Amino acid sequence: MVSFIDCHLSLRRCSPFNGGKFEGWGTSFCWWPNRIGYLDELSEQAAKLFFDPKEGLGLNIIRYNIGGGDDPTHHHITRTDSMVPGYAINPSHDANGYHWSYDWNADQNQRNVLIKVAECYGKDLIVEGFSNSPPYFMTNSGCSSGSVNAWENNLREDAYGAFASYLADVAQHFSKEWGIHFQSMTAMNEPDTEYWHALSDKQEGCHFDPGESQSVMIIALRKALDERGLNDILISGTDETGIDCQINSINSLSEAARETIARIDIHSYLEGDNEGLRKLAQSYYKNLWMSEVDGGDTSGFNAGEMGAALWLANKIISDINGLLPAAWVLWQVIDSHISSDGYMGNKDSGKPDYTGGYWGLATADHDSKKIILSMKYYAMGQFSRYIRPNDTIIQAGEHVIASWNQEERKLVLVMVNDTNEKQSCKVDLDEFALKGAKICPIRTSGSIENGEHWNRLESSVLTENIFETELKENSITTFVIR
Repeated sequence: MVSFIDCHLSLRRCSPFNGGKFEGWGTSFCWWPNRIGYLDELSEQAAKLFFDPKEGLGLNIIRYNIGGGDDPTHHHITRTDSMVPGYAINPSHDANGYHWSYDWNADQNQRNVLIKVAECYGKDLIVEGFSNSPPYFMTNSGCSSGSVNAWENNLREDAYGAFASYLADVAQHFSKEWGIHFQSMTAMNEPDTEYWHALSDKQEGCHFDPGESQSVMIIALRKALDERGLNDILISGTDETGIDCQINSINSLSEAARETIARIDIHSYLEGDNEGLRKLAQSYYKNLWMSEVDGGDTSGFNAGEMGAALWLANKIISDINGLLPAAWVLWQVIDSHISSDGYMGNKDSGKPDYTGGYWGLATADHDSKKIILSMKYYAMGQFSRYIRPNDTIIQAGEHVIASWNQEERKLVLVMVNDTNEKQSCKVDLDEFALKGAKICPIRTSGSIENGEHWNRLESSVLTENIFETELKENSITTFVIR
């Protein structure tokens, strides 16, 4: 048995964002609620499994996808979940600008899940509104999937204000009519990429060049929200797909646009200079979220169903230790669906092989009206159930994440052993004066059928200010010390 983790925890390395208080864990609502929200049974299961803090994951952040809505004559998207309806209908355009009316009955599926989650979690739920694309009639290509040349802007030059008005109207209606007030909004999603091209079979998307284009959009959205009395809704941005791209986008903004955003949202799909982005956010006095990521990779050695779970755990630890963000948000908790009928003329992907890599934490079985969990679900819970909002994230060593709650005198350590043998670890806790504290270990390992799922192990007492333990092979273990 070799030493696996050996680190010294210090509050001098705590997160500098949001006053040092962690805001929580979340998921995008793009696109799984659009697929399951027609059925109350699946919607209620999802609310409990993913958001209930006692019986589920305890997620508390939702990134709600405000659909642009594609040309109703288009039928190119083949995924069953990603054709999100927009609210704007009956468009026209004249010398005075863009005109449209609203169908507030649109997007009922996604909204149904949102309401059920709000009922499940309560008043402390955080909701961010975000957009993948403007409505099709505001685009150069006439398609909400992107421009003809994917490297070119797709929002028409004269439509920035119109698009901002659309998003602000939606935010106002959600607040007044449905009691859902967005904490923040962003008008762009991975804008500086070549992903978004017209007639894509996957999803909505829109390219915005860094610099002037992104700056004008940010300022227009702030103006539209303020005109509706929604001054307390924060502007976030720019949700680029990778760390270095995000650094470039923030640095390319006009000074006015940079002052307008209150928080930098980053997707960590592409690794880069985490420390550089963290210091950049600090230098501009901005909050920082890791607002989207997932992947279909695995870690571990002959880990079976734990392979994908170990990959997710390592990704969370890498992001948290590198960025020290105030929130960590998964792409989508359900990425696969089973249905003999399919949906809207398209076929569902079916349940993936859980012994390999896959996206999401679960599969929705529409035939049996049941959500099928994976070991990635339990991996997520090893973090989200025990590191909670208002805890303070502390930068720790490789394969370990830590949080501290001064009021509760609670220290949480989450450790990953992605080797195929037992490993020892040692953490110096001399700054926390926890000698005599109770240690409660919780572990996930093995498979869905016969593995450990948040298994509570025997408690012990911290006899010194050095915490030492042994980690099971291919496992994730959380230690709650208080």
